[in-house]
Amino acid sequence: MERVLEIGIVGLPLVGKTTLFNLLTGAKAPTGPGSEPRVRRGSAPVPDSRLDFLASLYQPRKVTPARIDFKDIPGLDPRQGEKEARIRFLEEVRSADALCFVVRAFNHPDLPFYFEKMSPTEEFREILAELWLADYSLVEKRLERLREGKKARRDKEVEVQLLERCREILEQEELLQKLTLSPEEGPIFANYGFLTVKPIILAVNVDERGLKEGYEGKEELLREANARGIPLVEVAAQIEKEIASLPPEEQELFMTDLGLTEPGIARLARAAYRSLGLISFFTVGEDEVRAWPIREGTTAREAAGKVHSDIERGFIRAEVFNFEDLKRLGSPAKVREAGLLRLEGKDYRVRDGDVIYFRFKV
Repeated sequence: MERVLEIGIVGLPLVGKTTLFNLLTGAKAPTGPGSEPRVRRGSAPVPDSRLDFLASLYQPRKVTPARIDFKDIPGLDPRQGEKEARIRFLEEVRSADALCFVVRAFNHPDLPFYFEKMSPTEEFREILAELWLADYSLVEKRLERLREGKKARRDKEVEVQLLERCREILEQEELLQKLTLSPEEGPIFANYGFLTVKPIILAVNVDERGLKEGYEGKEELLREANARGIPLVEVAAQIEKEIASLPPEEQELFMTDLGLTEPGIARLARAAYRSLGLISFFTVGEDEVRAWPIREGTTAREAAGKVHSDIERGFIRAEVFNFEDLKRLGSPAKVREAGLLRLEGKDYRVRDGDVIYFRFKV
């Protein structure tokens, strides 16, 4: 069975991680002071206007969006110095495929700021420092073991040089994402499970004023995220939670009043999807129109296996056209007439937006 890809939601206490998790996944986990600090898991639909168009065209009985898994990791308070809590936090971070850092840019009379005032950039750096420290400690311990014997060092020269490069990057407070690896170094590096190599999304949890007027420290946070190549998404988790409970026509009015063309949560879900290196292909018909998440570079035969193992085993060919051609021309028949329907074999690399009919024989 294929392993499900998962994004861990992390941050300091009282930044709104669980509120965001509830909004993404539809869960109803308790929030705020006094709620039980435990890991919670759920999945969220990935909004996709292409799927909406296909549904309006084919009028299927069922529409199924791509989904992505999230886990809400209890907030870490580095000032508490609880060794067990830190170990549990790092274990959950290590098992996640990507991370969503939540920082606070909202005021609440009953929830004090971690740094006594609104400091989203400092919050971001505080959690990032925990990942740096974990990676740096791992590098130092491994280098120490390798240096214990001359023979061991001679046998492990490539690993020693790699770890020394890692240490250089970490000492500069940079992410290991920027490291360029040789074919020989790749497998060695992967075995360590470094934390600062994971894709990161920065979610800024704002209030209504923050949405309309900005928030303290916004420019500094944007510069920090851009410098590190980290996508930043502003989400008003509490407000969007309240809006989501309203009738659809009222939701649109409130969104317009806030100056939003779509919920921040939709942009966050898409950013999370991209951070995992995922694309979508579509299957269409009267029964169902569905978006299928796959890794970029997946072959047609492997994509067929996402739909059903029998289709992968009996794969003959894939009949493929791209969504943009369908939208431009208006119907599958016109796509065929224009000669834009292609027959592809098992090794074809599926592209984002492909609409595919799989031919197979059991």
